[in-house]
Amino acid sequence: MKFIRSKTFLGILTGLLNGLFGSGGGMVAVPMLRGQGMKEEEAHATSISLILPLAVISGFLYRTSKAFTLTDALPYLPGGLLGAVFGAWLLPKISGLWLRRIFGAVILFSAGRLLLR
Repeated sequence: MKFIRSKTFLGILTGLLNGLFGSGGGMVAVPMLRGQGMKEEEAHATSISLILPLAVISGFLYRTSKAFTLTDALPYLPGGLLGAVFGAWLLPKISGLWLRRIFGAVILFSAGRLLLR
């Protein structure tokens, strides 16, 4: 049971989900980081810093296996970059309570969409 609460297990699980779902590891990393005693904002920011290198590695491996072309991703990049800047600016301005509510709503919305497909 101790291994399941370990930082190594958190890393393995986050990396696995990131590789499977494309940065979906953050959905697991944030609650697990909170369980390790991090504040809400710190857990979200730490999750993002974990996801960046994982996403780069996953993207490289997907690209080398020809799962996508760079031209597929380019139209989404400007909006994604703007959203990332806005989200990083907004994170410290939102209370932990509202951040949890927004995060929970996104998870529930995503789960509903997946279940109803």
